Amino acid sequence: MRIGMIGAGNIGSTLARHFVRVGHEVAVSNSRGPETLATLVGELGGQAQAMTAAEAARFGEIAVVSVPFGKYRTVPVDGLSGKAVIDTNNYYPNRDGRFAELDEDRATSSEMLAAHLPGALIVKAFNAIQWERLRDGARPAGVPGRIAIPISGDDEEAKHLVEGLIDEIGFDPVDLGSLAVGGRKHQPGMRLYAADLPADEVRRLADL
Repeated sequence: MRIGMIGAGNIGSTLARHFVRVGHEVAVSNSRGPETLATLVGELGGQAQAMTAAEAARFGEIAVVSVPFGKYRTVPVDGLSGKAVIDTNNYYPNRDGRFAELDEDRATSSEMLAAHLPGALIVKAFNAIQWERLRDGARPAGVPGRIAIPISGDDEEAKHLVEGLIDEIGFDPVDLGSLAVGGRKHQPGMRLYAADLPADEVRRLADL
């Protein structure tokens, strides 16, 4: 599968490494330009290439958005309609500035990204795990204590696609529901955020 990575920070680059490890092709991008990603692409090997964010959006059969939430409006719109888009972002007011919709709990950050990307099939995932645990915590299916990745989204087919990727790279997906309901359960400040728990504990804490 071709995966377009929009953002190459700790989470984005770690996911790129996992995806390449299990045989996918990735295009990595950041806000500074493809030439700044030579070291990462060299590490990832022949299944990776550097592109602009717009090119990565068009390249991927699926895309990953991993930019600071405050910059979500810079995510390219073209090329993402009809595709599953994994949203790894979190809202941190001290970093991102204030958004009344979120401060007043009128929306989730993923719903705001969805509004920016009409037609894209947003799936919130990988936002609640510490990046070091994402880097080091992958385990084969069935291993006791395998870390679960909470996900939420409004399109069932897109969620199934993302669940397959999560399992493939070594984690257990747990579907918490829609972006509006489930998304609130694994955002910062909630019990599941940065908890890095096995699936049964995630389901218990999420009241599933």
